[in-house]
Amino acid sequence: MAISDYVFTSESVSEGHPDKVCDRISDAIVDAYLTADPHSRVAVETLTTTNQIVIAGEVRGPDSVSKSVREEIVRHAVREIGYEQDGFHWERARVDDYVHQQSADIAQGVDAAGNKDEGAGDQGIMFGYACDETDVLMPAPIHYAHQILRSLAEARHSGAEPMLGPDSKSQVTLRYVDGHPVGATCVVVSSQHSDEVDQDAVREIVRPHVENVLPDGWMCPEDDFYVNPTGRFVIGGPDGDSGLTGRKIIVDTYGGSAPHGGGAFSGKDPTKVDRSAAYAARYLAKNVVAAGLARKCTLQLAYAIGVSKPLSVYVDLHGTGQVDEGGLGAVLQKVMDLSPRGIREHLKLSRPIYARTAAYGHFGRTTDSDGGFSWERTSLVDELKRALA
Repeated sequence: MAISDYVFTSESVSEGHPDKVCDRISDAIVDAYLTADPHSRVAVETLTTTNQIVIAGEVRGPDSVSKSVREEIVRHAVREIGYEQDGFHWERARVDDYVHQQSADIAQGVDAAGNKDEGAGDQGIMFGYACDETDVLMPAPIHYAHQILRSLAEARHSGAEPMLGPDSKSQVTLRYVDGHPVGATCVVVSSQHSDEVDQDAVREIVRPHVENVLPDGWMCPEDDFYVNPTGRFVIGGPDGDSGLTGRKIIVDTYGGSAPHGGGAFSGKDPTKVDRSAAYAARYLAKNVVAAGLARKCTLQLAYAIGVSKPLSVYVDLHGTGQVDEGGLGAVLQKVMDLSPRGIREHLKLSRPIYARTAAYGHFGRTTDSDGGFSWERTSLVDELKRALA
């Protein structure tokens, strides 16, 4: 029997967190290649530390995205985040580029040829999840953890909170009764700040951003509201800790409320099923919940490198379903082509829409007018209802 009364915690990190700086740089490079050629292949990772940025990986794309262009992309990404500090500065940091051409062995397995359709860029398992805890059909703890940091970042970028730095983290613990979130028992926020303000001042800067994000009456007790619990957070970002692409995969997805296949998203073009199939799985799971077929839905897809069709499709409605799970799995494969090509074309993923995904979660976002976050649409609701009627 599932436990219905419990507490659950999720965390988020801001765009200025060292790992998220790396995700942003890697995805900005993906966008540059897709802008130049939508058929580009990119797998690029980034390392950052004190005034040092290293990019490495493999690409197949136009020569116009040269080494000097990639360096410009790197510096622009860091500048947009807001790093102009002694230990990490968009203009003064050293940039080392070890990007090389894609392996011919990988290319021949992935490319379409003759009667062979485009294959998956790697083996792996990918999960999608949706639930009715929030209006964006995301688990409440990760949703509110993201929203707190987005609110702080918007205030920093606008100049409303000039004492805040780019690096921050949040952690939200919610109490569940009968399986539904009813309030926060603890909130933790750590925010980089100017040395001109003390801990009490930072606490009061942060407080309204938490109170405004949480639903009315959900604020945690004062003794369980922690802001910069170490007492000081002036040195942050890659100067305070090294960063790597793909090291915040649970922050990127569901905050631990659902399984994760293990593959990171950032730095990868949409032929990589680590990214595109995870987006497809979220898209399908969200449409299942939006259609009222279940209150919760977990979907797993599995792929083999060079093989176009998924090896397996698994659906779990967590005892909340209004339809048979086995039948639903078959219907989902009919309403959407789950080959890498089918996913890419259905969600229109071969566009430069990825730098914006690098912070505050890949899911639970609003679909942009240019097609960004297309996997958040609920465009299959009517088709699913008809198919399962």
